[in-house]
Amino acid sequence: MALQPSGNLLCSAWSCSYVRTAGVTGQQLLDSRTAWIRLSAIIALSSLGGVGMWSVIVTLPYVQAEFGVSRGAASLPYTLTMLGFGAGGILMGRLADRYGVMRPLLGATLMLALGYVAAGLAPSLAIYTLAQGVMIGMLGASAAFAPLVADASLWFQRRRGIAVALAASGNYLAGAVWPPVLTWLIGFYGWRMAHLAVGAICLVTMVPLALMLRARAPGSRGDGFAGHPGEAKPLGLSRNALTAILCCAGVACCVAMAMPQVHIVAYCGDLGYGVARGAEMLSVMLACGIVSRIGSGFIADLIGGLPTLMLGSVLQGAALSLFLFFDGLTSLFALSALFGLVQGGIVPSYAVIVRESFPASEVGMRVGIVLMATLGGMALGGWLSGVIFDVTGSYAAAFLNGVIWNAVNMAIVTTLMLRRRVHLAPA
Repeated sequence: MALQPSGNLLCSAWSCSYVRTAGVTGQQLLDSRTAWIRLSAIIALSSLGGVGMWSVIVTLPYVQAEFGVSRGAASLPYTLTMLGFGAGGILMGRLADRYGVMRPLLGATLMLALGYVAAGLAPSLAIYTLAQGVMIGMLGASAAFAPLVADASLWFQRRRGIAVALAASGNYLAGAVWPPVLTWLIGFYGWRMAHLAVGAICLVTMVPLALMLRARAPGSRGDGFAGHPGEAKPLGLSRNALTAILCCAGVACCVAMAMPQVHIVAYCGDLGYGVARGAEMLSVMLACGIVSRIGSGFIADLIGGLPTLMLGSVLQGAALSLFLFFDGLTSLFALSALFGLVQGGIVPSYAVIVRESFPASEVGMRVGIVLMATLGGMALGGWLSGVIFDVTGSYAAAFLNGVIWNAVNMAIVTTLMLRRRVHLAPA
């Protein structure tokens, strides 16, 4: 299609400048080459900005030694980071809905870089905690997850599921790439210089990538829905009611998900296999989670977001139940791989459901709200499993608790699917 003067704004292949086109509609931009190039930038941004969630874990023992505090006190920056990451996702999503994703992302990149400088120069644990939780977590890294996943959903229709899954995989890629990089930097230059280096890397790499996202998504200023344009009540529910229900489902599934992810290392230590083996199992679980996220994207394109979520929930419950019956070393490695393969696609499914159910102009904020609920579920599940272990002296009851929460998620999703069938049935 030849380019002619017109007033539409698009991103060219590798630039963020305004170009003029004739006869190119928003519908034609969906699933286009421009959309796929934009998705590549989103994955890169998510992988780079995701450092904010992982650096605090890698540097925890060094920070503890530096400031001479307890392990619990040294873990506080991680807790504040996760809370800030979730709350910041809602804020950044709302800003993306209003101004487009580029502006909040540029501001977040600057805040991320300044946050790493502040953390690297922090004279006390309190300053480090504030820099990590507020500047890096809430105002920085949060813009590199939920808003980007939401933006990816706006540029695709036929391949929306795989696009959302790939965008969400950037966070897992960050977990695979950044820890060894940080370990190397800390080994050679110390944890403070490593923070300064990370800040510089993020600033130099993320700004040009963010500028590639200058164009607004097709229809992002309107109220059109992906599935039923102009529909005021998705699934026969008010928008806020459906959002609240999805949040409840997100909490339930992620409380279950947290049991193996958060406690597999300690569980292996208790069984006598050693924490190193548990760390290897966690790596296997996360690696298989990337495969699961991508695979679930293809499935979502075929059957939709809700059925994909139900499939993931059923399989997660089944895999989690197997931990109750097998605790051999080989069995646990196999179960870790299996659990990763079935649970990785659950969280991206929520973003697909939001895009299918809400106006494009609200997707960023509502994806942020629902994903914050999933993070809250992970935090609750990790803590609750530890409490149950303290009370019972074993992880058997904690695994059973996860199975029960997973059943709650299945019940919620089943109810939504039944409402969907009734809602779509001909009058």
